[in-house]
Amino acid sequence: MGRLLRLLLLVIVAIALFACDKDAQQSPAAIYENDPAAVKRGKLVFAGTCGAYCHKLDKGQGGFPYLFDCAWQHGGSDEEIFKTIRDGVPDTQMVGFGGALPDGDEDIWKIIAYIRETDQCGEN
Repeated sequence: MGRLLRLLLLVIVAIALFACDKDAQQSPAAIYENDPAAVKRGKLVFAGTCGAYCHKLDKGQGGFPYLFDCAWQHGGSDEEIFKTIRDGVPDTQMVGFGGALPDGDEDIWKIIAYIRETDQCGEN
């Protein structure tokens, strides 16, 4: 009986650790997706920077990638999108916005939350 109890305790601890690790790995953008004020801020920053010059809200406008269809050219994870926005893409017109936005990295994460909330993945 002692073995069974220890095994059960080990399984419970493993499940708890897995749940905690999953939360620890969640990106700031995923957390912001549940915050309407953060998504709104992401939309405003997107419209004033990304959308004002290059990336449009409607597919087919301009000569820049449309960001709401999930066809990512430089990686589609939140972290990869963050790196692309922060650092830019060498030898392209995509400049880095690291340090250039009013609220710094937080604005980048909020832009990603807005894109995720607005995306049309899987839609034709």
